[in-house]
Amino acid sequence: MSIKSIFAIPFAKIATKQVNKWARKPHKTQKKVFKNLIAQAKETAFGKDHDFKNIVSYDDFKKRVKVTDYEGLKPYVDRMVAGESDVLWKGKPLYFAKTSGTTSGAKYIPISKESMPTHIKAARNALLFYIVEKNDASFVDGKMIFLQGSPVLEDKNGVKLGRLSGIAAHYVPNYLLKNRLPSWETNCIEDWDTKVNAVVEETLHEDLSVISGIPSWVQMYFEKLIEKTGKSISEIFPNFNFFVYGGVNFEPYKNKFEALIGKKVDYIELYPASEGFIAYQDSQTEKGMLLQLDSGIFYEFIIATEFYNENATRISLKDVKIGVNYVIILNTTAGLWGYNIGDTVEFTSTKPYKIKVTGRIKHFISAFGEHVIGKEVEKALKDSISGTNINISEFTVAPQVNPESGLPYHEWFIEFTDEPKDLEKFSTLIDASMQAQNIYYFDLITGKVLRPLVIRKVKKGGFHEYMKSIGKFGGQNKIPQLSDNRKIADVLQDFLDV
Repeated sequence: MSIKSIFAIPFAKIATKQVNKWARKPHKTQKKVFKNLIAQAKETAFGKDHDFKNIVSYDDFKKRVKVTDYEGLKPYVDRMVAGESDVLWKGKPLYFAKTSGTTSGAKYIPISKESMPTHIKAARNALLFYIVEKNDASFVDGKMIFLQGSPVLEDKNGVKLGRLSGIAAHYVPNYLLKNRLPSWETNCIEDWDTKVNAVVEETLHEDLSVISGIPSWVQMYFEKLIEKTGKSISEIFPNFNFFVYGGVNFEPYKNKFEALIGKKVDYIELYPASEGFIAYQDSQTEKGMLLQLDSGIFYEFIIATEFYNENATRISLKDVKIGVNYVIILNTTAGLWGYNIGDTVEFTSTKPYKIKVTGRIKHFISAFGEHVIGKEVEKALKDSISGTNINISEFTVAPQVNPESGLPYHEWFIEFTDEPKDLEKFSTLIDASMQAQNIYYFDLITGKVLRPLVIRKVKKGGFHEYMKSIGKFGGQNKIPQLSDNRKIADVLQDFLDV
């Protein structure tokens, strides 16, 4: 055991006590964050336009600042991108995190000198909680790999621009640099196929203890390692004991991961976004991720089923309830105000406040009034593969409104690694779970408005081919797991296993 791992345990205990201190005073903590945000932004263009100097309460704030998204703030962001100071937040941003947009093309999410440290601190604290819980920091002596975007940054009128994961790569602590993989040169490779192959070569004979990344892309890395060696991941990396991930619900991938790894490992879920580091898993025995209340973000929530109502009710943390599906709204030290990040969350605890991500507010199916959400789709899949040898690589769901014959249906595109012996029985199990969870879907099936779902088998590697075809292969890009239109589904017809 190294000096580094010996000192990591007392350091972790100090850091986690500090977190628990604010977690035990959630409303006081959020009130302090709110007051600081308003005070710091009074003299910005946005603050002047929205009369921040006369805001003294949350009710005052709601009257002046509407819920919006990137499109709503884009006129302000465009001024910042052009080089203007004091627009959404004081001064100029430290970075712009570049993400994929929808109607506006690329999005430039500001990251300030106040907000950037919270990203790093939250990621660090997630590992420190794990150390305290296990009373073991031996993993810091092994190598750690983070599958992420390129750290090469562009310049945008004096502000550095790049992917969030690439920006974060510049903040790896010095004491971990010698343990970090892949090399800087390999990390800078833009082409994902080339990059993963290079990562495989660099890590093949290393002692990896921690692996981190979006599950679908880590799975690709694992499969290439196994293809090259003929060994399981636990045989290649015998000291690999936990996987850090974020960005998607891991449950649909879990069976496949454990088959690839060859043993059970621990998992740490993170909820990072370009807009802010929102939550992380602080326990291996309790459900949910600890909501980051002391990270310069003031949170608001809207019940998801009411979100598109004209006067949907916005509430602060003190009024949330366990088990309700909320759209999460952010106000941040990077100058995002009333910002709908697009995610839906559910509280698993209020002492302390813990959440789980349930889906995307725009990723739902209600072509017939069924109001199907991501959480239901993921649970149905989990229920159906539980206790079986079925493994799924990737999936997405869309409505088929105008079939060539018969009733409309939900169309499930699934890429199997290990497929069911009886696909019809498997689809029946998924459909039964969907009906049990969603009364609207049940009524549509029993009322003969819809027929039970139909599964389309995507060929092996088909989702990767699809992502390549739309120019979104690798990095932080993810497949939406359901959508209310056929934009994805119609293209996937070309990647079926027929």
